[in-house]
Amino acid sequence: MLQVLLGLVYRFYERRLEAEVRRGNIPRHVGVLPDGNRRFARTSGHARVGDGHPEGADNVARLIGWCDELGIPVVTLWVLSTENFERPQAELDAIFEIVEDRVEALAEQQRRAALPRRIRAVGSRDLLPESTVAAIERVERITAGNEDGDLLVAVGYGGRDEIVDAVRRMIADRVRRGDSLEGIASGLDADEIGRYLYAPDVPDPDLVIRTSGELRMSGFMLWQSAYSEYYFCDAFWPAFRRIDFLRAIRSYGRRQRRRGR
Repeated sequence: MLQVLLGLVYRFYERRLEAEVRRGNIPRHVGVLPDGNRRFARTSGHARVGDGHPEGADNVARLIGWCDELGIPVVTLWVLSTENFERPQAELDAIFEIVEDRVEALAEQQRRAALPRRIRAVGSRDLLPESTVAAIERVERITAGNEDGDLLVAVGYGGRDEIVDAVRRMIADRVRRGDSLEGIASGLDADEIGRYLYAPDVPDPDLVIRTSGELRMSGFMLWQSAYSEYYFCDAFWPAFRRIDFLRAIRSYGRRQRRRGR
């Protein structure tokens, strides 16, 4: 009886929270650092820390659905950082297998979605196994025609690496056009570098959410998040609920965004 009552109270609060969220400002682009899978596994009694990754992957599909409901057109998920490659190979292999399986499932989800999204991976693909790259490229082809929204999956991603890669590509492109290094240096500006980022066509993230109680960005979209709003949630990612998501959006909607002005 108590569980039934708590469930009713939870749903009542969730509906009120959603109504408040819809009256406020909704971000166009939400970036998410779904942190805490391994700590969730430890605190939940799983045999291995890697057992938290499948449960975290399940929550990704739910998150995309929540964003669809609010009409948020762009979502970026940081799945695997370049620093994560220092983890044991067995754990990395399991993560790659999950990525391959779940990107296919996300592509299928887009077939039925109210806001069909184009799925793209951002990061250093040369760090990934061939099978993972093949799965990503297949999903990118399948969803390439979806124009209502974007889902960026950051895998093998580091914010510093993205900036370095952008500068390298920009310099190489300018040299191919016959520009001298002196000319490149004298004419260098932020807008030009921005055009060489991994996904230059999407807007910068308005809101960045990090779960698990960590109060840092760890290099997530360093260039693009200069004026992003941040929201930190104590819940481990597999335990992150719709109500937690709505609280993050409500917090964003209540803020005054001045962008340095």
